[in-house]
Amino acid sequence: MEKRTAAAKAPAWSLEDSASLYGIKEWGHGYFDISAKGEVVVNLKDGKKTKPVSLAQIVRGLRDRGTQLPVLIRFGDLLRWRIDELNDGFASAIREAKYQGVYRGVYPIKVNQQQEVIEEITRYGRKYHYGLEAGSKPELIAALGYMHDPEAYIVCNGYKDEEFIDLALFAQKMGLQVIMVLEMPTELKLILERCKKMGVRPTLGVRFRLSAESAGHWAGSGGDSSMFGLNISQVMRVVDHLREEGMLDCLRMLHYHQGSQIPSIRAIRGAATEAARVYVGLVQEGARMGILDMGGGLAVSYDGLKGSSEGSSDYGTKEYCADVIEAIAEVTDEAQVPHPDLITESGRAIVAYYSVLVINILDINRFEANTHVVVKDGAPQLLRNLGDLRDEIHHGVKKLTRERLQEVYNDTVYYRDKLRSEFSYGQVALRERAQGEELYWDILSWISRQIDSVGGDIGQMNRLEHVLTDFYYANFSVFQSLPDLWAIDQIFPIMPIHRLKEKPTRKVVLSDITCDSDGKIAHFAHGCELHHSLPLHDVNIEGGEDYQLGVFLVGAYQETLGDLHNLLGDTNVVSISLDAKGQIKYRREMEGDSVSEVLTYVEYDPKVLVTQFRHLAESAVVAKRITPAERKEIMAAYEEGLRGYTYFES
Repeated sequence: MEKRTAAAKAPAWSLEDSASLYGIKEWGHGYFDISAKGEVVVNLKDGKKTKPVSLAQIVRGLRDRGTQLPVLIRFGDLLRWRIDELNDGFASAIREAKYQGVYRGVYPIKVNQQQEVIEEITRYGRKYHYGLEAGSKPELIAALGYMHDPEAYIVCNGYKDEEFIDLALFAQKMGLQVIMVLEMPTELKLILERCKKMGVRPTLGVRFRLSAESAGHWAGSGGDSSMFGLNISQVMRVVDHLREEGMLDCLRMLHYHQGSQIPSIRAIRGAATEAARVYVGLVQEGARMGILDMGGGLAVSYDGLKGSSEGSSDYGTKEYCADVIEAIAEVTDEAQVPHPDLITESGRAIVAYYSVLVINILDINRFEANTHVVVKDGAPQLLRNLGDLRDEIHHGVKKLTRERLQEVYNDTVYYRDKLRSEFSYGQVALRERAQGEELYWDILSWISRQIDSVGGDIGQMNRLEHVLTDFYYANFSVFQSLPDLWAIDQIFPIMPIHRLKEKPTRKVVLSDITCDSDGKIAHFAHGCELHHSLPLHDVNIEGGEDYQLGVFLVGAYQETLGDLHNLLGDTNVVSISLDAKGQIKYRREMEGDSVSEVLTYVEYDPKVLVTQFRHLAESAVVAKRITPAERKEIMAAYEEGLRGYTYFES
């Protein structure tokens, strides 16, 4: 209660301050905002109207129903709105440029293969004839289970064996528009063999390796060193081979993939221009063509920073659509070649907003300086020096300046380091070293409180970061729920979903519940900059206070790439929508992995584990270490543990 009282006396803090600090207006894309109650809201469809729904209210409802955190919340409305925005953007650009081709987007299944995603996209996207991209045989099997629209495309990328090819050809026989894309020169021979055997003339595409390099983290997807696609010489050999076989009319599509999350519109336009030149050349070679597949690359703003940072972009959806239409039209008009139909494989831009991970804080670790250390007269000189310095600052420093703060800092660090050195040589006792550490942190804590009054920049006093930063332990696994954060330093928007009318007073690094040094989040975007800590509110953990954070834009790749680090499995998942009365509807509530399920993934048999543990327990009974009644209790606890959630259960 004392901490809340102190917070109430702090300078006024507004909802606008919270919105600016956490950048929700920039990365939220109008889907997420802050309510008058100081809670994060998501805008959902209430009939034809949009209604803001509190994430904290959703979580309260889940907990009332018995669902534990962490939980992944999915919003189908956001998935549908993203499909609308992309298709409307291309429709507008095509209309304004008098472009003669049509747009047919496809969703790359690899970005999020969850059944619910595929079902939503195929059902809602049917009005746009929105298709699917499959990069493997399992993905093609999934696609064929849901994509039955004869006007939508199923684009088959990836390496193809005989079964993959036959399945694609069977689908084509059944009236679906399946395009097999040549990824490797050797694929053509096998495809033609299977086509002749089955009596099907295939619809083929060829993946071209761009010479223009891209920008951002995935820049290596383009350029001469790219591992994907055929170079221009290999493309021409494909053309010659098809001509010899009398099947050049089967080559219908040119495909290229510039990379994922392309931050620069200039790079996108440059790639579209190069690809259009190659497309024109293939038409002039006699290929039937008609389709240009631009692959992925449409970026979303993860960090909320303006400009072409790796976590954002310098363009929006409308500009993206208009610029690629204009670039392709310029090249094809100049060559007097009909405008091709366009395909994009935008996955990240479609599903990133769809999912939000909500986690709760379990514990906090911060250094609380001891201001009552008594240094005895016979203590080592270094310890007495630290004591004298502590007494000086607590009795007031004359003419407090930045220079004096730096002097105090330098002396404190020197005395503490020297004290540690003498401890190593046995010249300082254990308790004396402990007192020195207490004095060290007391003085640095004092310095940190004075920084703002003399300039606000810690400058060379870099050890102050340790004083200023708390560790908040959150109930989740980086490796399971946010693998891109660990693997490629992806920044995700993170903020409290409540208490946003209060000023956050702590600088925080987030730690997960794994026992891995990489299981933390120490890079954040807030206040229009990148930082090594996140401003959060003080939390009364001992008093049982519940503090919840949202990790946003996790719909792309994170569910699919998550691993079983520390055997922490999938989180609980719930899909949220509004019913006809505008009330929150909890649907598709799916329990996360149990311990038993996770163990089966790594080849354990839960029944065998129970049997072996029972043998251990019975041996303990025989040895009279436990009673038969205790054995019953222990076995019940073991079996209940197998059935339980892999995460912390309250």
